[in-house]
Amino acid sequence: MEKLLLGIDIGTSACKVAVFDKKGNVLAQSSQSYNLYYPNPGWVEQNPDEWYESICTSIKDALQKGNINPSNIVGIGIDGQSWSAIPVDKDGNCLHNTPIWMDTRARHISTKVTKELGFDTIFQIAGNAFEPAYTTPKILWFKENLPDIYEKTYKFLQSNSYIALKLTGTFTQDKSQGYGLHFFDAKTCSYNASLANALGISLDKVPDIYDCHSVIGSVTKKAASQTGLMEGTPVVAGGLDAACGTLGAGVYKAGQTQEQGGQAGGMSICLEEALAHPKLILSPHVIPDLWLLQGGSVGGGGVLKWFKQEFAKTSSFDELTELASQVPAGSDGVIFLPYMAGERSPIWDPDAKGVYYGLGFDKTKGHMIRASMEGVAYSLEHNLQTAKEVGVEIQELIAMGGAANSLLWTQIKSDVTGKVIKVPTSDTATTLGAAILAGVGVGIYEGFEEAVKETIVMTRSHTPNMENHKAYQAMMEIYLELYQNLKDTFKKGK
Repeated sequence: MEKLLLGIDIGTSACKVAVFDKKGNVLAQSSQSYNLYYPNPGWVEQNPDEWYESICTSIKDALQKGNINPSNIVGIGIDGQSWSAIPVDKDGNCLHNTPIWMDTRARHISTKVTKELGFDTIFQIAGNAFEPAYTTPKILWFKENLPDIYEKTYKFLQSNSYIALKLTGTFTQDKSQGYGLHFFDAKTCSYNASLANALGISLDKVPDIYDCHSVIGSVTKKAASQTGLMEGTPVVAGGLDAACGTLGAGVYKAGQTQEQGGQAGGMSICLEEALAHPKLILSPHVIPDLWLLQGGSVGGGGVLKWFKQEFAKTSSFDELTELASQVPAGSDGVIFLPYMAGERSPIWDPDAKGVYYGLGFDKTKGHMIRASMEGVAYSLEHNLQTAKEVGVEIQELIAMGGAANSLLWTQIKSDVTGKVIKVPTSDTATTLGAAILAGVGVGIYEGFEEAVKETIVMTRSHTPNMENHKAYQAMMEIYLELYQNLKDTFKKGK
């Protein structure tokens, strides 16, 4: 019997499900979209039950498409978007939509808590600033604004732990998603009861902590009937989508760096110690005893998706890229600030806005498309420059996500950063990372090094054009200056 692995990815706009063989080959995959809800300014919610319904549909579809015998699947891994705060009761019922990573409703709570407890008190334990997008302020928001929901909540879960609960009935908190909770000690990967008490959150409200590759249960009879999977199939805890994508891109040891080209953008630098920067994001890797110093930006592949939807519905992405390729590096002075839902690292400004600068009658659609791509690359470079402030400097990047399929966009990122960028099989990096966790957890692989060498092949490499890099360095100065000059104005235009 061929032993197969199933990876589940809970993205922002859709879920993805993929079945892999031991070599990392995709035997079948499927995707289903779901809704985003914007009930109030600054609020961005999703319904976790819609995630699960979409995942059930996708699993059945993938099994059918690939003619997969579910009895051949020996392990299931789940990754998910960051910073959920899903309130569930003792029976595992979701009590309310979850605010997602783009939600900033808890801004006043973040300001108040930081002032009362002190930035350093929190940062020294969490390794992260107390920003409204994280899980902790959202839990406090439930406590303050929906006390009945808070009291009924047995546990607050992350995205992957909610799906793990639906599949197995087990309440879990994996280590890689722990960084969303500021009373999670970044160095020891354990809860700090003293800080939780100071924040006014009982540790009873959060689940036990598990290694990401730990088997936490198996598919129940009910879940088997809902998904088409075999009852008893082992499920591992899983982890953060960016961390699973980092693993699925081949980053398994200190010094390697992943570049994120999904809906959102950013980077993850693999470290052997919990080295934090107040303007970046620190999380444990899905691999034990490693950490990721991350830059998480709002503008990623979603920027081009938005541009196409609003201004070029009849054009394909290839056609848009062709227009952009006809414009020189630097877009003849057009610069795009990709702050399409505020911005996360390194500026942490929920009021930041998307801006096109330098437009004129001589500028074309191609200029705006290329400037959009370059703006995302500038945000990546901004995060890399910030990492240098704590002595972390990278040599090359490994790209993942849909944007990595674009030769032009990847080359722009290489030229902007001045770094070599290598590209593995990008579309499945995140689900592959989740599947690798399952493979290690059930013993298909002896360890993570074997798993990476067995499954991941680099498909191409981009070397920076240093002439373009010089031009981009000049544009980068203007990019940074634009934000500094506009940040006060942004606050006026809510």
